[in-house]
Amino acid sequence: MQREQRYVGAQLTFSYERQRIMLEENEVTRGLVGRYVETYALADGRLDVRWKGHSLPYRVFDKDQRVTHAAITENKRLGELLTYIKERQEQQTKPAVKTNSEKNGYVRRARGPGRRKDFMNDPVVIARRRQALSDLDAAE
Repeated sequence: MQREQRYVGAQLTFSYERQRIMLEENEVTRGLVGRYVETYALADGRLDVRWKGHSLPYRVFDKDQRVTHAAITENKRLGELLTYIKERQEQQTKPAVKTNSEKNGYVRRARGPGRRKDFMNDPVVIARRRQALSDLDAAE
């Protein structure tokens, strides 16, 4: 389960993995404008939006909507245009979605018990060691 905080905008919406999450309007959510809610990405792919431990109802609007074959066959007049749009969409690559930690450049540091970094295989340490040894040989 992955937990992140998201800022709720004036229209009770926030972004999550290239999707627009729209909170259902009720007594609790009306007071959340300008505040942060917690999003929990569950292992089975579901998303849980919470504020102070209360699960909030929401709807999802997908920003990456695609034209389907059914839409092309239903719209006879727009069929050619929809076929062209579908071909263009298939040519586009899916954008890589980054978490907030990845966007901010967060790097987990190797501190504490059990998470020691192996410095002997680090290229910088190897180069420094070789330089020191060569300096010793030159001095003799």
